[in-house]
Amino acid sequence: MQLTTSLHGKTYTSDLKQGISLSLGFGPLAENPNAFHISPAIIEPIRVGDFVGSVQEGGSANCEVVTYCAHGNGTHTECVGHLTKERIHLPEILNTYFFTAQLITVPLIELNGDHVIDVDSFWGINFDKTDAIIIRTSPNNIEKKSMIWSGNNPPYFTVAAMQILVDAGFNHLLCDFPSVDREEDAGALAAHRIWWQYPQNTRMNATITELIYVEDHVLDGLYFLNLLVPKIHSDAVPSQPIIYTLMPSHT
Repeated sequence: MQLTTSLHGKTYTSDLKQGISLSLGFGPLAENPNAFHISPAIIEPIRVGDFVGSVQEGGSANCEVVTYCAHGNGTHTECVGHLTKERIHLPEILNTYFFTAQLITVPLIELNGDHVIDVDSFWGINFDKTDAIIIRTSPNNIEKKSMIWSGNNPPYFTVAAMQILVDAGFNHLLCDFPSVDREEDAGALAAHRIWWQYPQNTRMNATITELIYVEDHVLDGLYFLNLLVPKIHSDAVPSQPIIYTLMPSHT
């Protein structure tokens, strides 16, 4: 099954049978990355009266309860409701799930003892006018998949670097660390505020997806992105971004 799309006046095709998931999951046998000292996700059988939701424990069917916090238990997508006093939920603002995307790999810059994405990280990169930007940081150790980021001062974006992405016109940002801001920043969330231009000129339709992982064999370039999210009314929800290579069409 193939999809055809146009970008910058050119026609591209994608093989929808060749999707690449960028998601890190939670639960038994999943990757289970962790951040912000948030408790690991819990998945356990429901217990109601004499019923137990576990065939292994003698129940008639498996039925589980999940206790989970999106911001620290795996790949998640968030909206500006992460910052606002009023409740703004991701399903209210994300009603399109297919996007053109550019994948880039950038080095981390050491700044005052931290490792950051700064302006110099983008040196030599030409941004395409796509809906989404997917950022893989280098080095890209496989340990990222199950990393316990809590208390380890993960990488983050400088305000100047985030402004570059806003000025480039991207509406959806995907990155491979827990937050675009420093783990301990006294609640400033400066990069989040720049991304959403909040509160002066709020970009309501913009999203951030954190804790992805892009395998090394996936090449930088143009992709078709399907951003899969459940209809959970919260500022952030678990998500599964799936990308498909955009191939120039010769027809």
